[in-house]
Amino acid sequence: MQPSEKAKELFRQPTLLSSLEGLVVAESTRHGGVSPQPYASLNLGMNTSDDPANVAENRRRFFEALTIEPDRVASSHQIHGADVLLTTEPGRYDGYDALITNQPDLYLAVSTADCVPVLIYDQRHRAVAAVHAGWRGTASGIVSLTLKAMQEQFDTHPGDCYAYVGTCIDETSFDVGPDVAEQFGPNHKRIDPFSGKAFINLKSANTKQLTDFGIPAAHIAVSTFSTVLDNKDYFSHRHEKGQTGRMLAVIGLRPS
Repeated sequence: MQPSEKAKELFRQPTLLSSLEGLVVAESTRHGGVSPQPYASLNLGMNTSDDPANVAENRRRFFEALTIEPDRVASSHQIHGADVLLTTEPGRYDGYDALITNQPDLYLAVSTADCVPVLIYDQRHRAVAAVHAGWRGTASGIVSLTLKAMQEQFDTHPGDCYAYVGTCIDETSFDVGPDVAEQFGPNHKRIDPFSGKAFINLKSANTKQLTDFGIPAAHIAVSTFSTVLDNKDYFSHRHEKGQTGRMLAVIGLRPS
């Protein structure tokens, strides 16, 4: 079933992955919800100060637009760590920043508002992963750890995988202190020659973990959007000084 034009304002889908049969993959925008400022309008975050009734209605709209039953979603209270959970049941877990499963009709979701959502699909073994990669998770190699877990659990091979590196804070907007900068290699870090500030490219750092595993570059889609530069369409914790909503990135397989 194709979403209606009105439903499409609630999310965007990477063409590379959404064209694969039976795969649901999407990340929400900030449009089409009921939340007032500063959460306007499709705030899907359960750990914000928004009215829980607004969040519940927003989530209902988002999942309905994707024709997903909310009680078939698995997510976790994220802690900016690097722990990976193998899950076979929907529900709200605690303490994991990456989820993996090979169960159909189980949809994995991660919450973001500057951090990187990374969605992975093993087409041969019909297994999926949803990863929340902030700078801490990226520096800890959470994408690499997730792929290792998929390899151990599902016998995942790189050539069978497709991945999406989603919308996050862009490199020009993500200046960091020296303690953070030293955790990133030169290919993912830029030092401004005038100010001396360091800027980190989270998209490239996470893409590198995918290609280091062996996933072909042609199997990887990278969002062209920024939570800061495209703040009219996405929430940004940094740009909005913490007073903002959250997006969801979701991946899963339709039942046969």
